[in-house]
Amino acid sequence: MPAQAVSRPGTDFAPGLVVSACINWNKPLEPGEPHIRFKAVTVRYGKRTALADFDLTINAGEALALLGPSGSGKTTILRALAGFTPIESGRIILKNADISSKSPQQRGFGIVVQNYAFFPHMSVADNVAFGLRARSVPRAEIQSVVAEYLTLVGMIDYAKCHPHELSGGQQQRIALARALAIRPDVLLMDEPLSALDAPLRREMLNELIRLHRQLPDLTMLFVTHDQSEALALADRVGLLREGRLLALDAPKNLYERPPNRFTAEFLGQTNLLKVEATAHPDGDGLVMVRLDSQTLMVKAPDGWDNRRNACWLCLRPHQVSLKPEGSEGARVNTLDCMVLAHEWKGSHYRVSVEVEGQPLHLEANVGLTPPQAGTRAALFFSPAAAWLLPRESSEGGESSGAGEARKAKEN
Repeated sequence: MPAQAVSRPGTDFAPGLVVSACINWNKPLEPGEPHIRFKAVTVRYGKRTALADFDLTINAGEALALLGPSGSGKTTILRALAGFTPIESGRIILKNADISSKSPQQRGFGIVVQNYAFFPHMSVADNVAFGLRARSVPRAEIQSVVAEYLTLVGMIDYAKCHPHELSGGQQQRIALARALAIRPDVLLMDEPLSALDAPLRREMLNELIRLHRQLPDLTMLFVTHDQSEALALADRVGLLREGRLLALDAPKNLYERPPNRFTAEFLGQTNLLKVEATAHPDGDGLVMVRLDSQTLMVKAPDGWDNRRNACWLCLRPHQVSLKPEGSEGARVNTLDCMVLAHEWKGSHYRVSVEVEGQPLHLEANVGLTPPQAGTRAALFFSPAAAWLLPRESSEGGESSGAGEARKAKEN
């Protein structure tokens, strides 16, 4: 049977206006099926290319986060998908339909932005109901849906309040309820927590995680500059730079096994040491590498045989341990270092050392007194904790991409 035309609302970024539209929707997708596809999409602002032949597939029911430095194309992707930024070439596919030329109102997405764009003269319930009224939904059904979604976000007791009477976190919940009340297949979020202070951000992040569990059929795409939000909420994270997708994977995989130097330095704190591989993987999958005069064993990534000998040894600070003074026995991957400084962080000490002329940072338990600056110490790490990345011969101390990653995290 042919798919029936179903009336679905569309939402604009700025005024929060919702109007009815009619799109030919196919049967509901199964989780994991492709829901949204960018195919060779190019977007330009004047002479500047924001996206270049951009490809991305977002699966039904998944939460996908976009990360990257300012100007990397995150919001452009969201706006192009919503229909507010025209594309120069390529296609955007929703289910099996090309929506590249559809108006925002015809796409039927729920959208949450930094500025919640409430109608100040309306009550909370009326703000949530606005999109439903625009669709001419019967009054009794509107009341039922509004109550359902205010209850879902824990705000049913505030239905008669006005937006200015609510805290930032409460307003965020109302914005979510308004976006979800139109029952979209896709929820778009542009820096949804950036206007909140740290405690409220943590609270709302937990709320979004809960909603993702409770609404398994809802596909979510959100833009954020906060790595902790992306790592906690997303099923997959896409890392962008200069309009190109440099990495796309589950958060844990990207963090523990980054595919390139930019990803390693952008996601969390990391140490990158210049080493030389001196042998092929052994029977246990370990590669011998040399850090100047010191020899180390590291777990080899898949396909290591085809890589160059010059590489980066990637180590997260929490994966490096100080060898307690006076402890007996040799450990694999023990490094001699010079202690430069240490800083108390409450839950741990951040210790800065130098190994064979290269800087390295580690996290030491507060129960251990770190060595004093100017003294020598021993540290060690597990072979499975490290990750090897190929190093181009032209790379210096800090590539332009590494500098971008550092600056983005500082901002």
